[in-house]
Amino acid sequence: MVDTGLVLRTRHVPGCLLALRVVAGGIFIAHGAQKLFSYGLANVAQSFAGMGVPMPGIMGPAVALLEFFGGILLVAGLLTRVWAILLGLNMIGAIVLVHWKNGFWNSNSGIEFPLALLGMCFALALTGGGPWSLDAILARRRVNS
Repeated sequence: MVDTGLVLRTRHVPGCLLALRVVAGGIFIAHGAQKLFSYGLANVAQSFAGMGVPMPGIMGPAVALLEFFGGILLVAGLLTRVWAILLGLNMIGAIVLVHWKNGFWNSNSGIEFPLALLGMCFALALTGGGPWSLDAILARRRVNS
């Protein structure tokens, strides 16, 4: 006897992972683009210094580039686990260094939003990009060649 509930749930996994990658990656792209193109790297470094982030001249630009390009690669599903881990570590840093002191709620710049992004990154680090990702396409090409 086939458990049709399980069959129905598993057939939706590719779309669920795609949605998770697009939403999380899109948010990171937007935040990275804001840092790179709206604020500028010098202002990001200055802002990071004001928030007490160590080595703001290095960390500000590094975070901006990670969020922008890591977000793009997360959406594409290329090296998904690597980018999910790096972006997750970025969120841990944001929570610990910036948001923790403000409590939970996002309205006070608390941990609510970065914690949600951390959860998304954790899920993608565990699962990978799924069958509708560049990772899967490249893996199929390697097997077929």
